[in-house]
Amino acid sequence: MTASTTHLWRLWKWGRTLARHGALRGIEQDPMTPPQVRRLAKAIRFGIRVPDTPDYARALQEIGPAAIKLGQALSTRPDLVGDRAALNLSLLQDDIPASPFPAIKQVIESSFGAPLESLFAQFDEVPVGSASIAQVHKAVTTEGRQVAVKVLRPGIEDEFARAMETYEWAAAHVERYGGEVERLRPRLVVAHFRQWTARELDLQREGASASELRENMAAEPNYHVPEIDWRRTARRVLTLEWLDGTKLSDRATLAAEGQDCEALAATLVRAFLRQAVVDGFFHADLHHGNLFALRDGRIAAIDFGIMGRIDRRARVWLAEILYGLITGNYRRVAEIHFEAQYVPGHHNVDEFATALRAAGEPIRGLPVKDISVGRMLESLFSITRDFDMPTQPHLLLLQKTMVMNEGVATALDPNINMWETAEPFLKEWIRSELGPEAYYADRIIDIVRAAKKLPDLVNRIDEYYPPRGAAPPPPPLPEIAVIEHRGWGGYAATALLAAAAGAVAAVGAMQLL
Repeated sequence: MTASTTHLWRLWKWGRTLARHGALRGIEQDPMTPPQVRRLAKAIRFGIRVPDTPDYARALQEIGPAAIKLGQALSTRPDLVGDRAALNLSLLQDDIPASPFPAIKQVIESSFGAPLESLFAQFDEVPVGSASIAQVHKAVTTEGRQVAVKVLRPGIEDEFARAMETYEWAAAHVERYGGEVERLRPRLVVAHFRQWTARELDLQREGASASELRENMAAEPNYHVPEIDWRRTARRVLTLEWLDGTKLSDRATLAAEGQDCEALAATLVRAFLRQAVVDGFFHADLHHGNLFALRDGRIAAIDFGIMGRIDRRARVWLAEILYGLITGNYRRVAEIHFEAQYVPGHHNVDEFATALRAAGEPIRGLPVKDISVGRMLESLFSITRDFDMPTQPHLLLLQKTMVMNEGVATALDPNINMWETAEPFLKEWIRSELGPEAYYADRIIDIVRAAKKLPDLVNRIDEYYPPRGAAPPPPPLPEIAVIEHRGWGGYAATALLAAAAGAVAAVGAMQLL
């Protein structure tokens, strides 16, 4: 276990880096910051000239890969770091110098126990992309297929493990201060971050996520997920279909190629809603760099390290919340929050409905096409502090993804509206999930499931209530540590204990007589 002094030294070095970029200013100025933390922040920046405008992204880039990923995770938590910091963190780019090719080659060969030449007929030594966790090389398989090979950086797992221990140590100590800090649950934030990084550090799992998404998106023919080459995929190496396309951020090139940007935007919206609303499994890192327009007009996605999941009940709640905000049924939205236990039960439903009205009415007078999904969700989450609402990381990840999706779609088509584009799709889903047919179908399913449990229930009743005349069940036997027989001494000790136990039993029997 790492010593506390090691954690403190790491935090001190990281803190000095943050201070140089003004990233501790928000901690010092926030009235909700515990006094002890505020004093510590001031001590860390002692002797440093602090810039007027904080640059969180630059500071984390200097600290290293684990800090970059933590910053990307925190960019989904405006409730924790503030809107300004979240916006700055969303600019984080993890392009860093590539690892030398001999080290990358060793990772590949050790992963498959075979020389590189037996797996690939051609392998470009210079990567086409280099990020904090992995880098990507273009290659040609021995079968002649062009592929992209994603390889973990050597030593990256150990680096993340060391940083994660310190993050957990710091979060546990900060959370002890209670109050607002405890409500924001920093330990849970770090726990979710650990889950994210564990998934990203397991490229075989990333391949499985891509494969699952590819199956789900078969219903959306204009959205493409690359095929995984499982023969050349392992925990530290991911091989997938090579894509020739143009990044969606390059609108000028898309126009020059004759791409229909409005159709691309509509496809992007429908694909995301199908992932989030229908399947509950969505690509949660939909920035411009992970989305391409293929030559045939389809959209292709890459980088499946961060995926989001929401269960059916949460999807229904989310749909009702959004629909209620649009139609002004604030009472129903408030009831859903209490049913989902997003709001502690000691609060009043009507008071919460009034708070929702304050957030929803300013946008109700606007035309539907002018309503921003991101602004709507930000208004919804802005009232969490007043009602002691514990943060819901899965919904915050969905919020961030919806805002990112809307931003990319709007860049392609400034006049697009997510709701109008997906209206037929959403109407059908809401009707299928919330309509009378769905209600009675669910009841039938519940009845069938209950009927299947009846035989097992009867058997359990027989076990607990045997018929009259049957022998009662034996009493539970105590657990006894058995002495290991180690030579003659062990046998002698066992014999003495057995003799003593027999004597005690005999005395007990005589007393009973």
